[in-house]
Amino acid sequence: MSEREAPKRNIQQFFVPILVVVAIGLAFFSGTMWQKVKSLENGSSTTGGAVAGASTQPQATVTLDTIKGLFSNKGVITFGDANRKVLFVEIADPSCPYCHIADGNDPQVASAVGSQFKYVSDGGSYDPPVTEMEKLVNSGQASFAYIYYPGHGNGEMAMKALFCANEQGKFWDVNSLLMSQAGYQIQNGYDATGKTVTGTVVGNDKTKSAALAQFLKSAIDPAFMQSCLDSGKYDSYLTNNQSLATSMSVQGTPDFYVNTTNFPGAYSYTNMKSAVDAALK
Repeated sequence: MSEREAPKRNIQQFFVPILVVVAIGLAFFSGTMWQKVKSLENGSSTTGGAVAGASTQPQATVTLDTIKGLFSNKGVITFGDANRKVLFVEIADPSCPYCHIADGNDPQVASAVGSQFKYVSDGGSYDPPVTEMEKLVNSGQASFAYIYYPGHGNGEMAMKALFCANEQGKFWDVNSLLMSQAGYQIQNGYDATGKTVTGTVVGNDKTKSAALAQFLKSAIDPAFMQSCLDSGKYDSYLTNNQSLATSMSVQGTPDFYVNTTNFPGAYSYTNMKSAVDAALK
């Protein structure tokens, strides 16, 4: 299980020299803190997705029937149906930094990871794909399926909150909060730079349902959210989602599909647009 970033060649180009210097200079720090920083800057994956200019490398042969079947699967969060020309699939972990980058609500993580992920809205070149997908879904041009996979490992409660929110038609509202920098911190216990933060850390702790519900209160009724989380009604959905992702040979997060074209990593929407445009013709 891993989170997806840039390909190995880009990792070497951008991060290896930096990591060597940092490793030497900070060798006296505890292993725990170093692992946090390394996880944020370099991910835990030995394989990676792509950034601008890289070619698409499908990791499995997934048929259109398989993609369409997701939209009749009651255990998957979906918007729209299988009959639209464009079918988006996101396989993600709400706690993973590269999922935050791709979602478009966490410029702090995007800036911390590297300039190639700086948002267009902040003067960079990276166009967060989930933001564009949501627009096309809302306009009726595309459908969207969201599958959980534990690429980073701290997003179980957040994912169950997304299932609860979807039940109330509040998925996107709750998603925006969870995928913000504050949402990143409450899931992971550290900020965009890897610095440990004070306050409640929810992570995968079922006893922290009240804290998560309060965090989400601007988007959804906290009493409903806490009750839903405490019920355990979506616990098995996480396991089923993970099995589904594994059957599609997913190995890290985020992972995207545009119909059957696979984008295994934190791709910019710029790289996906040609596949979308071709499907819309």
